[in-house]
Amino acid sequence: MYQILSSMDSFVWGPPLLVLLVGTGIYLSARLGLLQVFKLPKALKLIFTAEIKGQGDISSFAALATALAATIGTGNIVGVATAIKLGGPGALFWMWVAAFFGMATKYSEGVLAIKYRTKDTNGEVAGGPMYYIVNGLGKRWKPLAIVFSIFGVMVALLGSGTFTQVNSITESLNNAFGLPATIVSIILAVIVAIIIFGGIQSISKVAEKIVPFMAIIYILAALIVLIFNAGNILPSIALILKSAFTGQAATGGFAGATMMIAIQSGIARGVFSNESGLGSAPIAAAAAKTEEPVEQGLVSMTGTFIDTIIVCTLTGLAIIVTGGWSSNLNGATLTQHAFATVFGNFGVFALTISLVLFAFTTILGWGYYGERCFEFLFGTRAIPVYRLIFVLMVALGGFLKLELIWVLADIVNGLMAIPNLVALLGLSPIIIKETKRYFSQL
Repeated sequence: MYQILSSMDSFVWGPPLLVLLVGTGIYLSARLGLLQVFKLPKALKLIFTAEIKGQGDISSFAALATALAATIGTGNIVGVATAIKLGGPGALFWMWVAAFFGMATKYSEGVLAIKYRTKDTNGEVAGGPMYYIVNGLGKRWKPLAIVFSIFGVMVALLGSGTFTQVNSITESLNNAFGLPATIVSIILAVIVAIIIFGGIQSISKVAEKIVPFMAIIYILAALIVLIFNAGNILPSIALILKSAFTGQAATGGFAGATMMIAIQSGIARGVFSNESGLGSAPIAAAAAKTEEPVEQGLVSMTGTFIDTIIVCTLTGLAIIVTGGWSSNLNGATLTQHAFATVFGNFGVFALTISLVLFAFTTILGWGYYGERCFEFLFGTRAIPVYRLIFVLMVALGGFLKLELIWVLADIVNGLMAIPNLVALLGLSPIIIKETKRYFSQL
């Protein structure tokens, strides 16, 4: 099974998808005048100052917190470690490349999410790629929206939403405290059920409280690791830049990894972490109480900046400056080793708590994303059915092998991105028109 899935993963994440993913970001960056550079200060300011008005279910900040809940997860701790283990330190450089251009992609998703959102039969806001495909590109494109929704449900139930997160939680709690995976999975499923049956308001309330707290604690801890290893920072950055184009890796000897593996693992794990181009974040963005698509696009864009440019970079540098990347460790234990070099056993404990919070909030975010996709396919009456299946998948998450889980998550992530990227390219004239209108008014 692992060999079959690995072959599928290599095919899905081959050059065509990488070109489509990064190429869409490059095209949108050029057409929007490098908006991710020149409008980033305004975007960061809008996180706290965007007006709460218009039809929506939650504030812009709550929408961002929900999106960050889904993105700041195991990808930031386990995914970065796995990428560096596979592709060497150079994988971090390709994460940066994917994130830089991905910011323009995430901005565009946020703009379209607000412009083409609608309301479901329950009176709740419904939006995201499936709606901007149908309402923006036209009814004849509905099959593309259906394909996106199917893959969205698969990512929620089989990939980013359940198995990868639950496995990371159970493994880290087992390593740190000896807690059995079966008990942890069941307790987790019960807590998730209580929250997701409350809908987007319930999910966003939890996300608003946990996300800022967990991100600040993790960032401070990672910065302390870097301060203690300050002399290794510049050599590590030089190593990242050098191995990005030579393919230096820890696994299978230094000659074992080609530049393509560094690119592939860096971009794939980068997208898994920040979800730019995937089409997930606009589902949360659509629920924001705002009347201005561009403002929500700018707020959405900060999600990629915070997730990858800040959090993933700190994780990657901590792993490289402490030398752990060339050891036999992998996944969460590799990141734990980096923190333990400074904090000792307390570092393992602190990272375990961070990982549990990161992964838990990701489960909540993806629970909502999958629900919206499921609702698009089967109607509002099917929502309770989806929620039950989702909770069941969470309960099963602690029983699978790490390698199998990551490959499966990579495949469905890649397949979900394709319909969304096609829609972004097709609707790019609308994105550019909206952007020009907004900034000319200012």
